[in-house]
Amino acid sequence: MATYDADGITLERVREYVWEIPQHGSMRTPARVLASEALLEEIAGDKTLEQITNTTHLPGITKYAICMPDGHQGYGFPVGGVGALDAEDGCISPGAVGYDINCGVRMMRTNLTYSDLQGREAELVDSLFANIPSGLGGGGVVESGVDTVDEILARGVDWALENGHAVEDDLLHCEDEGVREGADPSKVSQKAKDRGKNQIGSLGSGNHFLEVQRVTDVFDDEVGDSFGLEEDQIVVLIHCGSRGLGHQTCTDYLRKIEQQHQGLLNKLPDKELAAAPAGSQLAEDYYGAMNAAINFAWVNRQLIMHRTRQVFERVFDRSWEAMDMHLLYDVAHNIAKKETHTVSAEPRSVGEASGLEPRADGEERELYVHRKGATRAFPAGHPEVPAAYRDVGQPVIIPGSMGTGSYVLRGGENSMALTFGSTAHGAGRLMSRTQAKKQYWGGDVRQELESQDQIYVKAQSGATVAEEAPGVYKDVDEVVRVSDELGIGDKVARTFPVCNIKG
Repeated sequence: MATYDADGITLERVREYVWEIPQHGSMRTPARVLASEALLEEIAGDKTLEQITNTTHLPGITKYAICMPDGHQGYGFPVGGVGALDAEDGCISPGAVGYDINCGVRMMRTNLTYSDLQGREAELVDSLFANIPSGLGGGGVVESGVDTVDEILARGVDWALENGHAVEDDLLHCEDEGVREGADPSKVSQKAKDRGKNQIGSLGSGNHFLEVQRVTDVFDDEVGDSFGLEEDQIVVLIHCGSRGLGHQTCTDYLRKIEQQHQGLLNKLPDKELAAAPAGSQLAEDYYGAMNAAINFAWVNRQLIMHRTRQVFERVFDRSWEAMDMHLLYDVAHNIAKKETHTVSAEPRSVGEASGLEPRADGEERELYVHRKGATRAFPAGHPEVPAAYRDVGQPVIIPGSMGTGSYVLRGGENSMALTFGSTAHGAGRLMSRTQAKKQYWGGDVRQELESQDQIYVKAQSGATVAEEAPGVYKDVDEVVRVSDELGIGDKVARTFPVCNIKG
C-alpha cells in the first residue's frame, strides 16, 4: 500500500511502518505516523490523524509532528504524540503536555519468583488495596501542609530521601534522578497546592494502577542482565501522575494563555493546542510550574513504591532489602523538556506559516520536546541515560492492559533520528470509557481474569474495571513490535499480571 486515505486525510508510505501526511496549506511541517497497517486502521478510527495534523501548526515545530504506534485521540494534541518546538522561536503548549503532568511509570524488581506468590495472590492484592490510597479525591500516604508541598515541588525525590521514604539508589534509577531543574513552586497556584497536599502517595483513578507482574520472557539476555531481569521473576509496576495538582496547573495556564495570547490562539486550528510563545513570561512561568508538578509526580510514585515495600514486608515476613526490592527505572510520559537535538534543515512554508529563519543542516538546537503519551527512549551512550544503563540504553516501560501484559524495552539506536529520542507509552485505547461501560460489566471482567488467567484485580468500583477491560486497548504486542522494528525502542522483556489494584 503506497497511500492510505482516511476521512479526507491522505498518508503516504515513506517506508515500512512510517506514514507521512505531506505538508500543505498552513502546515509548518509534515506529520508522521509510525504504525503497521493494522494499527493505522485503528488510529484512523477517531480524530488522531486530524489532531496530529493540527499539531503541525504550532509555531517553531521542527522536522515533523509524530504519532506513535499507540496513538489515539486526546485533548487537542493526540495521546502518543511527539512535537519538538524551537525553544527560542517557537512555543510551549500545556495542551501538548496534558492535564496529568508527568503521568509515568516505574518498575521495581524483586528476587521473588512466581511460585513464591502462588496461593497468596488474594492476600497480597487485598493488602495492597487496603494500604495504597486510590480513587478520586483526597487521601495519600503523606498528608501535609502547603509548606511541605512547596518542598516537594522544589526538590522532588530528594525530599523523599531526606524524609525516609527513599534510598539513594532510588534517585539513581529515576529519570533526571527524580529532580527537575528549573522547578518554580511559586508559579504553581495555591488552588493546585491545596488539591495536591492530601494526595501525596496515591494512585488516583482512571487508567492508573499498581500491578504485581511476573517476567514471562527475556528477549535480550545481555540487556536483561543489565536491567536485573530474568524469567519467572516478580516485578511491580506503578502507573500514575501528579493528581489534582497537575490537573489544576494545566487548567490555570490554559486560562492564562486564553487571556494573554489570544492572537496566537486564534491562528491555531484547535484552541486546545493553546501555547505560550517561547521567551514570553507566561512560557517561563508555565515551564517552572510544569517542572514543579513533574517533581510532585515523581514523589507520588516514590511514596507508593515505599508503601508497597512495606506491604511486601508484612505479607512475606522479611525485609524489602532481603527481597531485593529495588527500582529498575521511573520514566515520564506526559512532559515537555528542553533538550538539545541535532536536526536536519527541513523545508518550511513561506510567510506566516513559517516565521523562522532557515537553519543550517545538522545544527544543534534547543527544543521543547513535548511527549504526550510518549516515552523518552534515549539510546546507549547518551549522557542523560543513568550510569547503570548507559552502556545498554535507557529502560523504557510500556504497560499493556491488565489482561495482556507489559514490556520493558531499551532506547533504540534510531530513536534520536526518527523520534527525538521517543517511543510509545502503552497499548493505547481503542474504546472510550463510555463505550467500555456499555460493552463490559466489571464483575464479569474481574471473574474472567481470575478464573482463566489467575489475575487478581481489586478496584474501587466495577465501572473502573469495565473501563479498563483488556478489550478496550490496542494490541500491545503489535505496538511494541513496530517500535522494535523501527529501532526506536528494542524489546528486552515481557511481563504478565498477577495482581492489579485500581482506583
